[in-house]
Formats: sequence, structure tokens, C-alpha cells
Amino acid sequence: MTEQPPDDQNPFRGTPFEQFFSGGAPDLTQLFSHLQSMMQPYDGPLNWELAVDTARKTVAREPDPSPSQRQRDEVADAVRLADHWLDDTTQFPSGVTSSAAWSRAEWVVGTTEVWKVLVEPIAASSVGALGSALPAEAASMGGPIIAMLGKAVGAMLAGQVGSGLGAMAGEVVSASDIGLPLAAPGLAALVPANVVVFAQGLDVPASDVLLYLALREAAHQRLFAGVPWLRDHLIGAVTDYAQGIEINTDKIQETMEERLRGVDPGNLDKVQELMEGGLFDIPRSPRQDAALERLEVALALVEGWVDEVVGQATAERMPNATKLQEAVRRRRAAGGPAEDTFASLVGLELRPRRLRDASTLWGSLRTRQGVEARDGVWMSPQLLPTDADLDDPLGFREGSESPEQLSDDAFDAELRSLLERGMGGAGDGPAEES
Repeated sequence: MTEQPPDDQNPFRGTPFEQFFSGGAPDLTQLFSHLQSMMQPYDGPLNWELAVDTARKTVAREPDPSPSQRQRDEVADAVRLADHWLDDTTQFPSGVTSSAAWSRAEWVVGTTEVWKVLVEPIAASSVGALGSALPAEAASMGGPIIAMLGKAVGAMLAGQVGSGLGAMAGEVVSASDIGLPLAAPGLAALVPANVVVFAQGLDVPASDVLLYLALREAAHQRLFAGVPWLRDHLIGAVTDYAQGIEINTDKIQETMEERLRGVDPGNLDKVQELMEGGLFDIPRSPRQDAALERLEVALALVEGWVDEVVGQATAERMPNATKLQEAVRRRRAAGGPAEDTFASLVGLELRPRRLRDASTLWGSLRTRQGVEARDGVWMSPQLLPTDADLDDPLGFREGSESPEQLSDDAFDAELRSLLERGMGGAGDGPAEES
């Protein structure tokens, strides 16, 4: 039987790790051996090789053939026609430089680089909570332990993120389907297998479904290409969310004490179970709430603008467009199992709940002031509608001049007035009420 170290020699005394690390060196050696055999060396807060491998294995649970040449040609033709239709609905020029038909696994690989930017700040902050949960003395004495557990947690989080991405790959219909620019700039990509699933039960010809989704993808590309600051604006909101994580040590200790009770350190399966399922869930801080609201409004504005311009492009050309528009709106508002999974993993809900309000706002502005005024709002993040504007979408900029109708001096005065009223930072987020 392993001799228990005296309480005054246990650096974790008085912490939730006290029971876990009171078993003596032999048990810890066994635990570390298990952890080392589980992990491969990796840089950063999350093992992306493991995450991508897990995502691809998740996708492989169902057939995922590479798109045929015919499917690739159909996607290319649909994107080309969609881009032509959009020329009449917006002043932004085409943002498409290439097109692709992806399998679900190819969607995972093709979007990984952007997911790294989105997820790593959150993973780093979450892994940092491990050391923050310990008193300074214990953290100092247990440095190697914390470092090893940090790597273990990073590997486990990679598995969870990979599972979430794999599930999402089974639902998305295009590279920009969730409103974020996940593919390389200018690449319009669709996932034919998921397009087929989306079309089921709609009683709409497959060619109309493909063209409608190609219109949405090409519209996203136009907006991201025509508004250079938008990509960083959206990703910056996610980064702000991660930087706003505030460690609630008492909450973490309470959770750990509950989960660590009775766990055998030598049983790797039990150790992994305790690390999963929310052990490092951290209550959102006010800064995070603000960042999430900013992201939600920005996503709604992007999706609403896409909804508006695609509606204009199909109004006289595609009788089935209204049915497809409603299907997309319901799908985006409700989300799906994959989005729910990802939200539970990283704390972000990637769904624009106010898509209808945003689409109404853009359509109303176009009706009153023209396409130039509608698209001119994207000149600066300080000019974007706020959450309060979405409450009254028909009243946005009512009675005011469009940016194109203002002189340079008048525009500078309006922008300066916005900043003086505290309605947003210099390019780091949309205008907010003071």
C-alpha cells in the first residue's frame, strides 16, 4: 500500500487537487506515463494535428466520397451564373477568384487555418485556468505537473474541437455558411453532399437549390472582398471574447472538488472523463457578453445583407427563391446539432438570431435611399447598425442622408459625432450605444 505523504509536505494541501495528488510518487509516475503515451509534442495551446484527425474520423463515420467531375463542373457553373446575377444588385464587384466542390473532409481541411485563429485564444485562456485554480505556492512547487496537465488538457480540448468541427462538416453547405470567412479569400466552395441533404423535402429542383446556395456563397465573397476591414472585425470579436475570460477560482475549485472526489489517478479513462464535459467551463464575464453581442449583431448584419441582395437577384428570375429563402432563414435562426456542439465546446454561438431584422433593415434602406446608400454603410464599422437599430429596422437612417450624399466635411463631422458619443472604437467593433 502506498504511503500517504504528510499533509504539510503536500503542495496541494487545501486545494481541490489535494486528494488527487495525495497518493505518492508511484501513482503519479503511472499517471504521467499514461499522459505521455497519450500525447505527441505540439506547439500552441491546442494540438491541431489531433483536432483535424478527430474531425476527419468523425466525418468518416458516414460515406464521404470526393465530388465527381460533374459535381465540380455544376458548382463552377452555378457560381459563375450567380456572380453574373449579383452584378445587378450591389455596387461591390465580384469577390470570387476561384470555385470548388468540397467533400466534408475537404471542408475540414480547407477551413482549419481560420479555425486556428478563432479557437486558439479561447483554448489558451481555458488551459490557463488550470494553473490559476492553484494557490501560488502550490503552482510554484507543482510547475512540471501543471505543464504536463496543461498539455494533456490541450490534447483533450483538441479532441473535443475536432469532434465539433467534424459534426459541423456534416451540415454546412458552403465555405461561408456560418457567416464567417472560413476559406481562403476569393474561394467560393460548396459541399454537394450537404446541398443534397438541404434540398430534401423542399420540393424544389436540385438545380435551383444549387444556384441559390451559390448565390449566397458568391454574395458573401463580394461583401468580404468589398469591405476589407470586415474579416478582421468578425475575427476580432472572437478574440475579444477570449481576452475577456475571467478566471473564477472559487467556481473552478468547487467543480474540481466535485469531480476529483474518488478518482483513481492511475486510471486514464477516468482522468479523461473528468477533464471532459465542462470541467473548464468558465462563466462569461461582462467583457465576453459584450463581445458576443457584438459578434451576434455583426453576423446578423452580414447574413441580412446576403439575404437582401440574393432576394433582389432572384426576384424576377427564380420563382422558388422565396421557399429557399425561408428554408435558409429557419435553418440559420434555429441552428443545428453541430452548432450546439461547437457552442458547448468553445462558448460561441455562431448563429445570427436577428437575420430577419437585419434583412428588413437593409431592404428598407435600399428602398428609401438606393443601393449606394445600403452598401455605403459598410464604409466604416462605426456606421454599422447597432442592436438597437435592429429593434427598429424600418427606421434606420430615416430622414438622414446617405454617406454618398454627404460632403467630405459633413461625413467627417458625422463620424466624429459618432465617436464623441462613445458609439464604438476605432475599427474594433460596430457602433454601440453609450
